[in-house]
Amino acid sequence: MVTEPGKLYVVATPIGNLADLSLRAAEVLKQVDMIAAEDTRHVKMLLQHYGITNKTVALHQHNEEAASATMLQKLLQGNSIALVSDAGTPLLSDPGMPLVKMAKDAGLEVVPIPGACALIAALSAAGLPVSRFCFEGFAPRTSSARKAFFSERATWTITWVFYESSHRILASLSDMAQTLPPDRTIVIAREMTKLHETIVKTHLSDALALVTLDENMRKGEFVVVVDAATENKDETAISPEHDKILRILLQECSIKTAASLAAKITGGRKKLLYQAALAIQNGDADSTRQT
Repeated sequence: MVTEPGKLYVVATPIGNLADLSLRAAEVLKQVDMIAAEDTRHVKMLLQHYGITNKTVALHQHNEEAASATMLQKLLQGNSIALVSDAGTPLLSDPGMPLVKMAKDAGLEVVPIPGACALIAALSAAGLPVSRFCFEGFAPRTSSARKAFFSERATWTITWVFYESSHRILASLSDMAQTLPPDRTIVIAREMTKLHETIVKTHLSDALALVTLDENMRKGEFVVVVDAATENKDETAISPEHDKILRILLQECSIKTAASLAAKITGGRKKLLYQAALAIQNGDADSTRQT
C-alpha cells in the first residue's frame, strides 16, 4: 500500500497579541502531526493559550538544514507538519526556507495559512503609498554597511521598509540622517499589536530627535517605513542604478547592445540609455546623472 505524503503548512502566528491567531491556523495546529518551531519554548506559550498539545520540534537557523531533511522524510512518510516562527509569517526574515524548498522540490503540497505580519501591519497604518513597495529585511549591523544600504536606496521612487532591533534603532536612524534628506518622511512602528504599540509618522530629523530623547522609543521591535524620493522629472537624466548597469555592460558590449540590454533589465527608455552610454564612452557621464 502506497503511503500518501503529508502536507506542509506554513502558519502565520501572532506578532504580539495572542488573539490574532486565525481560527484556521488554530485548527491546523491542532490537527498536524508535529509543529516545527523557531523556538519551541516560545511557541508553547501560544499553544497552551489555545489548548494545543501537539508535538513540537526545533527548526532554527543553526539546525535547519539537517532538521529540514529529517522533516522531509516525515512528510514523505505521510506526516503533516506545521511550520511556525516566533512571530508573524514564516520565512520573512525568519528560518524555514530550506524546508519549504525541499518540500516543493519533492513535489509535496505546501499550504500557506495567512495571518499576522509586522511588515504588512505597519504598511497598512503608515499613511504612505503602498501600491508599490520594497521590503529590505533587517538593516545591516555595522555603521558603514548601513550607510551604504541607505545611500543605495536614497533615490528610490517607491516606499521601502526594513526591520530594526531595539539595540540598533538609534544608530540606524543616525546613519540614515547622514545619507537621506532630513525632511524625508518616515514611519516608525514599534511593538506592533502589543500593549505599547506606537506608530509615528514624521520627518527623519524629527524621528531621530524623538528616539534620542524618549527612552521608550528605543524599546521593542521596529518596522521602519521610508517614503519614496521625489521623482526627478528631468527626462534627460538617468539614475545611479542605470549608470552602474551601463558601465558594467559597456565593458563587454557595444554602446547599442549595452543600451538595449540596460533597457530590458531596468525598464528604462532605450533612447535615453543609448545617449547616456554614448556620454559614458565619451567621458561625459556626469552630465547625464541625477543629483
